[in-house]
Amino acid sequence: MSEQTSFTARVVSDLKDVSADAWDRCAGTDNPFTRHAFLLALQESGSANADTGWLGQHILIEGEDGPGEARLIAAAPMYLKSHSQGEYVFDHGWANAWEQAGGRYYPKLQGSVPFTPVTGPRLLTPEGPGAAYLKEMLANTVAALADKLDVSSAHLTFVEKADAVVLASAGYLIRNDQQFHWQNDGYADFDEFLAALSSRKRKTIRRERREAVQAGIEIEVLTGADITEAHWDDFFAFYVDTGMRKWGTPYLTREFFSRVGAAMAESIVLIMAQKDGCAIAGALNFLGQDTLYGRYWGASEHHPFLHFELAYYQAIDFAIAHGLGRIEAGAQGEHKLARGYLPSKTYSAHWIRDAGFRRAVENFLREERRAIDHGIEFLGNFTPFKKEN
Repeated sequence: MSEQTSFTARVVSDLKDVSADAWDRCAGTDNPFTRHAFLLALQESGSANADTGWLGQHILIEGEDGPGEARLIAAAPMYLKSHSQGEYVFDHGWANAWEQAGGRYYPKLQGSVPFTPVTGPRLLTPEGPGAAYLKEMLANTVAALADKLDVSSAHLTFVEKADAVVLASAGYLIRNDQQFHWQNDGYADFDEFLAALSSRKRKTIRRERREAVQAGIEIEVLTGADITEAHWDDFFAFYVDTGMRKWGTPYLTREFFSRVGAAMAESIVLIMAQKDGCAIAGALNFLGQDTLYGRYWGASEHHPFLHFELAYYQAIDFAIAHGLGRIEAGAQGEHKLARGYLPSKTYSAHWIRDAGFRRAVENFLREERRAIDHGIEFLGNFTPFKKEN
């Protein structure tokens, strides 16, 4: 870090007021979801803004390089929230307990990427000397902002493990959960991946892949400029159908897909299934530096195992072909285990303002962490991979 006489912290609600280049220098290139373009698409499309209960409270740390010269050197995507929807780290029980005790849980401060249960940076700083100090400054600034806003709590969800350590040192409570991730062990192709599985699991997956497309279904993998507005029209219909069944009201607007598709085409992998020339299902993925992130799936027709083929097996094919190290397939879903996706621990950090409420949450989290560790260990006995002698 260059010699700077002072730092200034400020909060902006509109990401248009932040230089995309400056933000992305802090966010880095590993994770597509903390890029300025992705967060701005959520805001500008009406998916995550004040009207939907996601009021931007993005923290900017600026350093003064000279008189009147300010440069963004750290940032944190933050929101003032009036609910707990679209987060995937569930605190509804905490909210109910605190409000039954006479407290006011909402609004709360939320540090996350809306509707995106993907581990990534939340304390955004360029790598290099001074990064650790800036992360500590951000952690303390989030707590200070929560105190200034007079809110019950601040939550940073799906944080990287190293950032969880920083946040714990700053007084945040750490919460664990699990997801299922696929690891590329240098496989040359899908058959080599299958060779690492037990005979029974190999046969099962081969059968599922055959049956998924036996009704004359054709699969197309689209990236970059190959993805058109017609593709987004089809995919949005699938997304809405799934969203209506899972959440009641889908979170993302149709405009979001056009905006993110235009701004981040090179980071999108859209896998579509067609039957008789018509699109019937799709799976949306985003590309990181070494990771493929599975995000949404939907279909207008039911075909056995088509979900597994588009969302999991095609993703593995793509990751192997492009030399990617891992696939993160989103939240929940123990059915992923039998398809080679193994349990992986996730982290979130929680600042609780009231001391008594904090103690209650801390006790709960202590027991929950034990249960998560036990669950991951237990599930490890049921992986599809060959057992070592």
